[in-house]
Parts: sequence; C-alpha cells; structure tokens
Amino acid sequence: MNKRSRFYPRLTVDTADVPAVGQAGGVLLTETVRASGLDAAMAAALSPWRKPLAIHDPGKVVLDLALTLAVGGDCLADIALLRAEPRVFGRVASDPTVSRCIDALAADAPAALKAINAARAAARAAVWGLAGEHAPDHAADAAAPLIIDIDATLVTSHSEKEQAAPTFKRGFGHHPLCSFVDHGHEGSGEPLSVLLRAGNAGSNTAADHIAVAKQALAQLPGHRPGTRPGRKVLIRTDGAGASHKFLDWCHGQRLSYSIGFGLPANAAELLKKIPDDVWTPAYDANDQIRDGAWVAELTGLLDLTGWPPGMRVIARKERPHPGAQLRITDADGLRVTAFATNSTRGQLPDLELRHRRRARAEDRIRCAKDTGLMNLPLHDFNQNQIWCAIVALACALTAWMQMLALTDTAARRWEPKRLRTRLFTVPATLAHSGRRRLLHLAEHHPWAVVVRDAVGRLRDLLAAPAAAAG
Repeated sequence: MNKRSRFYPRLTVDTADVPAVGQAGGVLLTETVRASGLDAAMAAALSPWRKPLAIHDPGKVVLDLALTLAVGGDCLADIALLRAEPRVFGRVASDPTVSRCIDALAADAPAALKAINAARAAARAAVWGLAGEHAPDHAADAAAPLIIDIDATLVTSHSEKEQAAPTFKRGFGHHPLCSFVDHGHEGSGEPLSVLLRAGNAGSNTAADHIAVAKQALAQLPGHRPGTRPGRKVLIRTDGAGASHKFLDWCHGQRLSYSIGFGLPANAAELLKKIPDDVWTPAYDANDQIRDGAWVAELTGLLDLTGWPPGMRVIARKERPHPGAQLRITDADGLRVTAFATNSTRGQLPDLELRHRRRARAEDRIRCAKDTGLMNLPLHDFNQNQIWCAIVALACALTAWMQMLALTDTAARRWEPKRLRTRLFTVPATLAHSGRRRLLHLAEHHPWAVVVRDAVGRLRDLLAAPAAAAG
C-alpha cells in the first residue's frame, strides 16, 4: 500500500540566534521617513513632551507606532514587531514607556495634535517637492484643481469607551469625519485630517465639515493661515456636506466644490420639463460613454434662493441595477441623483464623472481601517484622538512611499494588505562589512527586486539636492 504524499515538507522547528530580519520591507518606510525629514520634524515638534534625561524621544515613539500600523499592527503592543529588529528600526521603547508617552500627549491633546499635524505638514511639503510632476498639486488650477474628499465613517466599539454612543446604523462606537487628498487615477490618496467624534454625531453637521476642511487646508504645502486657497482647490463630498452654512463657507473661501445635492419631492415633474435632446450621455469610469446614463443641468428649474451665488445643480439619470429600490425623486423607472458645483469650466459629463469619483474616499477610509482605524484601542477620548493622528501619519507614510519610490509601477496603487503581503514581509538577512550594515533581501522572493529598486529611488531623491548643492 502506497503512502499518500504530503502537500508540504515536514520541518524540525526551533529558535536560534540567526541574522534573519523580520519585516525587512519596512526599510521602505524608514527611508521614506528619512527622505521626508519627518524624523527631525517630529522630534522638534514633540520636544516639549521629552523629559530630561529621557532615553526615548516622544517623536520616535510616535513614529514607531505609525510604522507599526503601516506594517500591519493594530494596537500599542504590536510595536514589539519593531522592537525585535533594532538593527533595522533602531531602539524601540518598551510597552510601559509607549503607554506613558501616549498618556502624556493625551494630557494636553490640543497642543499635541497641533504639534503632530505641524510636523506632518512640513514633511508633506518636502515630499511633494521631491515628487515634482507626480505631486497631487502639480499644475493645479481652476480647470484641474487639487481635490480634497471629505467623508465620515463608523468605528465600532466593543466596550464603554469615552464618548462611544449609539450610531445611526444602530451600532455603537464613534463617528469620525476624515479628509483625504486625491492622487488621481494613477495613484492612491493620503489623509489630511481626522476629526474624532462621538457615535451620535450628525452626518451633515456644518461646523464639523468646516473644521475638517480648515484642518485639511492647513496641511497643504504653501498654505498660510488667514489666506484663501482659491479655485485651484476643490472640496468634494456627498450630500452630508450640502448645508447652507458649509457651502456659504466654501464660497467665502473662494473654494471650488462638488457636493451631493438632494432633489425636491417634485423632482420627477421638473425632469419632465427637460427635452430629451438636452440630456447628454454620461461617462463611465474609463471616460467612455456609458450606455443608459445621461446628465443635464437643473439650475434654472430650481429655486436656489439662499444658496451661494454661482451654484449649479447637475442631475444624472440612469437605468437602475436589477433589484434596485427606486426612491420618490426617481422618475420613469430611472435612478436620479444630483450634485452642486460652482465650476464653470468643463462639459457636464466631465463634471459629473469628477463628482462620481468621490467614491475613492471610501477606498481611502477602507485603507485607513486596515491601518489602525478599524478599532480604537484606548479608553479615553483624548488618547484615541492621538491614536487617530498616528493612523493618519501611518497612512500618509505609506502614500508618500508609493508616490516617491513606486512611481510608474503597478505597486503605486496597491492597498495596505497587498503592500504587506508582497513588500513589507520580504525576508532578508543582515550582514556587516567594515562599517556598513548590509540588508540582503532574499533573491528568490518574487517582489524583492521591487523593494530594492524602490529603496534606490528614495536614496537617489535624497542625493540629488546634495549633488546640486555641491
């Protein structure tokens, strides 16, 4: 009788002091920190929280936590992943030291958040400067503005955390409001601000939208407090942002906007007034005409008294998907949606497609939840505010790494789970040659060359200014 062959070899397993390195691909993130100057900026910003004779810098602790989230951790204790590799990530604080650092920052949360955000803004300016034509704000103008997406999400809480409350979806937890800058079709996106709110916070609270938009604008390179960015920056959000107060604020700031707009109950009657030849075919995600979808402008048919001057309302009608439930504002068996904008340039299908790409914000939120936002691990609200700032830092580091090191590669658009599976967990060994430490990536790994080349790009970016100065 023949024995059945086993699928996998049987190995003898033990532990030994070997030069193997776990999370070797994390060197991409440490090199991004170096290229952006984030280490120096964070050390300077959090210097007031460093105690005399302290071994661990608060800025290093916060950055280590951000790196931990970027490589897959989701709580403070997961920093042990970095602590186990001091030759790659440097000296990493113990769990009690990390907890004390978070407590100290949370004790003066407004000041700590302001300091972290200032360091992040300085690093962003450096990264976008290095990125050149690949930066999100490259050649931004009124016709092709820099786009800031604002969207909210629900974070479930499984215990009585401070300010956790019932949510509108009958859950329990928090309801943060986030803003992201869109990198366009060929890129991903990066968080600009995260406003942590109680679970019962309103979806369309104008004051919160204004606060998040202000925080987002403060993160943009070159922005000066008290100045108005103008039409080269566009705020894009869903119908939750369609409040008089928020749109008046956008108008006062001279911002471009594209915001979901709720149609009145008599929308079906209004749509009948639009001749068939006025409806223009809509575009699909690939800029091609989409069968069964049309757009038209409704501005002249609506009473827009009280709304900002120059606001336009553009409607889209399409055949609904099989099984879709129609609403009272739908007409003739077609699904009807609308959005408001103050953009005067561009054809209606282009403006409508630009607004529909707001769905990318949901991708950015999903990535943030894969990078520590899925659960808030701490109890106090101020502690979790610091946690949200670390999540934003981790997401930004990942996006900056892709923008600088993975340009013109398929990995430019990979989401966190794929980056971890393919790049951050590349196996390696560490060797010493003279005064150099050599990280040998496993040649047999299918994506080792991607990591090697990406590290080379980051170091070339750093070397270029030095060579020019010399």
